[in-house]
Amino acid sequence: MLKAVIVDDEPKAIQGLTWELSNFSDDLEVVETFTEAEKAIEYLNSHSLDCLFLDIEMPTMDGFQLLEKLDKKDFAVVITTAYNEYAIKALKNQAIDYLLKPIDSDDLEETLNRIKAYHSKTNNSNKFAQILSSFNKRFNRRKITFNTDGKLIFLEESEILFVESDGNYSSIYTTNNKKIVITKKLKEVNALLPEDHFFRIHNSYIINLNKIKEFLKSDGYVVLENNHKIPVSRQKKSDFLDKF
Repeated sequence: MLKAVIVDDEPKAIQGLTWELSNFSDDLEVVETFTEAEKAIEYLNSHSLDCLFLDIEMPTMDGFQLLEKLDKKDFAVVITTAYNEYAIKALKNQAIDYLLKPIDSDDLEETLNRIKAYHSKTNNSNKFAQILSSFNKRFNRRKITFNTDGKLIFLEESEILFVESDGNYSSIYTTNNKKIVITKKLKEVNALLPEDHFFRIHNSYIINLNKIKEFLKSDGYVVLENNHKIPVSRQKKSDFLDKF
């Protein structure tokens, strides 16, 4: 009998997945469930298991952060997420699987088969580490996570128009005209953004290079989508032009 643990901040999601697993497999038993990442870590570091069903989008700690805090990773991990990203598809082609919320019965049955196949192979721990590293990099290039007001906000690169400094805070302006204030300095935000798509064009601004409509050389401004005008500092002008 394979032993499974479910970690998800939504109790209804846990209940639904537990019910599905009990109906689709006589070979797998859910031995514990957790809605709090910290309690899950304590349990996982002191008990053996065969499979972890892990939600990614959790309020205090995301799934990848949880995995990094584990002393051992000698079990299959099934990602449960509402985001159907290319990175997840890449992950699906390897030994560890994912379930897209709301969970489809056919997908769950296939996942259970993958779990069994995973445990029939050797060097699982090393293979898992490689897969996790690959998935984490690809996932983070698609979704960027910001912590604000006690919750995590996930934004795609294409949703971010520019970021403006406000002392110890930063304001993220999105393509649908939303303003999101986060408790991070601009340099901290800059470290989160992929440098091939974003550029700190001024001490007070980071722009999405893919959203530029015009560069007004004489005025020293770029015009972004939605007609936002952002100043280009003299010190940054040369590096900015090198991007093109």
